[in-house]
This record gives sequence, structure tokens and C-alpha cells, in this order.
Amino acid sequence: MQNYFVVFMGSGLGGMLRYWMSSFVYKFLPEDFPYGTLSVNLLGSFLIGMFMFYLNDNELISVEMRIFLTTGFCGGLTTFSTFSYETINLLKDKEFFGAGINILANILLTLVALFLAYKISKLLS
Repeated sequence: MQNYFVVFMGSGLGGMLRYWMSSFVYKFLPEDFPYGTLSVNLLGSFLIGMFMFYLNDNELISVEMRIFLTTGFCGGLTTFSTFSYETINLLKDKEFFGAGINILANILLTLVALFLAYKISKLLS
């Protein structure tokens, strides 16, 4: 039961950061492309990489903290459902290029962010 509470707390904090960061991004970038979702997905991918490849692999965090940071915080921060919804909206608006860029950016750049976290964690270990 304790792990459910740990996930609950982490996802609440991650969700709050997602909401703030998504709004913040649009103070600097146009709203015609889902930059907010892309930014939280990039950050979340990088963070989960650091949490798992550095903190977890070097046994610097407990199982409960790993669950809090990954399933909870990163799960609340990142958003595949919003990415999917925004992509469908771009397609409905016949913004085929934007939809394609959104798909490629979210998939490729989040993998790059995770790989970058992996490389940084190896340098720190």
C-alpha cells in the first residue's frame, strides 16, 4: 500500500510541473505547435534516464525513491496521451507536416534525451 502512496505523491508533483512547464513554454514559443508537450516529454525522458542509469544503477536510491521518481514523478510529468491527442488535432486540421514533425520530435528527441542521460550517468559513475 505504501508504494501506491509513493506513486500518488510523485505523480502529483510531476503533473504540477507538467502543467507549469507546458504553460511557461508558450510565453516564448508560438501555440501553433505542441512545444509544451514536447518539452515535458524531453525533460521526463532525460530525468528517467538519470534516475535509472545513475541513481538506481549505482544504488544511490531506495526502491521506494525509484518508484517515486520514475513511475510517480516522471509518469506524471510526461504525457503520451496528450502527445497523441495533439497529433490527431494537427491531422484533423490538415497540418500533416506539423503532425509528422511532432511524431518524429517526440519519439526521436526523447530517445536522444534518454541516451544523453545514459552517457552522462556513465561519466559520473
